[in-house]
Amino acid sequence: MSDSVRARKIVVTGSAGFVGFHLAKALLDEGFTVHGYDGMTPYYDPQLKIARHAILRAYPQFSATEAMLEDADSLTAAIANFDPDVIVHLAAQAGVRYSLEEPRAYVETNIVGTFNVLECARANKVDHLLMASTSSVYGANTQMPFTETDKADTPLTIYAATKKATEAMGHAYAHLHSLPTTMFRFFTVYGPWGRPDMAYFKFTRAILAGEPIDIYNNGDMWRDFTYVGDLVRGIRLLMDAVPGGPETAVDGDSLSSAAPFRVVNIGNSDKVRLLDFIAALEAALDRKAVRNMMPMQTGDMQATWADASLLRALTGYQPATELQDGVARFVEWYRAYHAS
Repeated sequence: MSDSVRARKIVVTGSAGFVGFHLAKALLDEGFTVHGYDGMTPYYDPQLKIARHAILRAYPQFSATEAMLEDADSLTAAIANFDPDVIVHLAAQAGVRYSLEEPRAYVETNIVGTFNVLECARANKVDHLLMASTSSVYGANTQMPFTETDKADTPLTIYAATKKATEAMGHAYAHLHSLPTTMFRFFTVYGPWGRPDMAYFKFTRAILAGEPIDIYNNGDMWRDFTYVGDLVRGIRLLMDAVPGGPETAVDGDSLSSAAPFRVVNIGNSDKVRLLDFIAALEAALDRKAVRNMMPMQTGDMQATWADASLLRALTGYQPATELQDGVARFVEWYRAYHAS
């Protein structure tokens, strides 16, 4: 890598979170200078977030601010002082089911917090703003695989609605301020250092404890499981695929005709039945699950499946980690982390 690229500075919001930690570490390993920003909220065990940040702090080119996105003064000062070339905005109130219980947290963090990030990106004239969205924005769509140019006007949860709102806000800022912006939609990310509220994390704990696992819709659910390393690689490559005018368009692009703005799916492009994912966990753990079949939960999508051809056209990259390999890596980490 050339010195000019090695010296580039990246802000990663949510750097103590699951995806943010992995992305920040990958950027640091590549030689970038990274400033993390994270609220360290107690939505799940903060010790996991502290452990992630401790790994990042071992890098001399990493620094961090621990504050909430809603704290506009702290965010503004942190970003202005660091003067980044690129912002990757991953911090959010996550969790589809939690949004049924605490919808206000999603509005405050995901909408107000993202507005603050947009203001910082505008004020600091960053070269590229990348922001996380979710496959949940496809909502009640039944045409699959999901394509970025599909309508996404039927969200099923407040979480999905707030993420769709951030996409609209991002487009407006891109148009008004000529701010190159890429939104990426994640599809069921899993892997080491994951979030304990995710189903596969809960399944692993319960299987090891000999406790039953709740399987919704009797297991008749399908997800495009995406290994976290593949997701991070996709984000890293999209950093260099800066949206601009029509000359930056590729076949099948979602590039806006009114702004330097596009939406990109990052998924494995392989629809997997939930029961098959559980079977992969059982194989990696060498234990059988006690299965408690349940009806569909409010707000759940029965299936998600990404068309990732735009990612491939922009970057030449296609996520391809086999499910069994990714699950085995997670289980290996889980056993080591909880044995320490």
